[in-house]
Amino acid sequence: MKIPAIPADEEQRLASLRDSGLLETGVTERLDRLTRLAKRMFDVRAALITLVDEEMLFFKSTSGTVREPLPRKITFCGHTILHTEPLIIPDTHGDDRFTDNPLVTGEMNIRFYAGYPLRLPDGAVVGAFCLVDSTARQFTDAERDYLKDFAMIVEDEFAVMSAATTDELTGLFNRRGFESLAKFAIVGARRRAEPLTLAWIDLDNFKTINDTWGHGEGDEALKAMASVMSASLREADLRVRYGGDEFAILFSDTDEQGAWIAMQHLVEQVEAWNQTSGKPWKLAFSWGISEFDHDGCGELKPWMKAADQQMYAMKERNHRGR
Repeated sequence: MKIPAIPADEEQRLASLRDSGLLETGVTERLDRLTRLAKRMFDVRAALITLVDEEMLFFKSTSGTVREPLPRKITFCGHTILHTEPLIIPDTHGDDRFTDNPLVTGEMNIRFYAGYPLRLPDGAVVGAFCLVDSTARQFTDAERDYLKDFAMIVEDEFAVMSAATTDELTGLFNRRGFESLAKFAIVGARRRAEPLTLAWIDLDNFKTINDTWGHGEGDEALKAMASVMSASLREADLRVRYGGDEFAILFSDTDEQGAWIAMQHLVEQVEAWNQTSGKPWKLAFSWGISEFDHDGCGELKPWMKAADQQMYAMKERNHRGR
């Protein structure tokens, strides 16, 4: 088996993928329609839209196979992102790169693969639109053109999703929305000489929820957290799902003490939600707060890092206290 090489622009590619927010946004019906249509049109076992990060391959949409992430080093799409043209493997049993690949020899039994690299608006190649089958087959020039058409549609969808400022799953602002609005909030707070405090939140035991009860319940936990945040905070407070199981709150005209009181109220509301949720898991989170230093460097990233460090300190204390 040949492990995929690392693209020359890997650092920038990964930065573009993270900044796009595509890894954090949920599955969309628009993309699922495309993979269902491609599966029928090409008459293959599965059609997939993938994203390749530093170590894993994630399925943005699938039709005909599971959505569980795969190690990047065994994936076909890890090879596809190295090129500008599609990667077509008519028969994996006749290709030295893949004959002993576990995706070929194992349960997935891939004999045929066709993948078209997917780009973000800045040109970064972040994944592939691909077809797989358990039977070897030839791929015509016309089929290559159709595959490209599907990939171009996905790229248009990626552009729209990357430009969005709202997280589809929770309805909160996403990373892009937060970073844009936070900059405006800083300018406004400075002009009015008002305090501004950031809270950083990380769900506790989120991986356990996913592993034990499935990713559907993980999504329910994320939505529950967003719902409690929306019900517990002021309209003027910026509520954010920054990515994965990370959330943030930007408290306007609020110093660190006031934010601490608000966070204690949020803890109480989450505990109240647990009492009536009927879920087999408990919603819990660690948090940290940091007041913006108007006399400091005035940059968003160091401020976020300070709140994040406070959050991790709480998580470590909670872990030691078990």
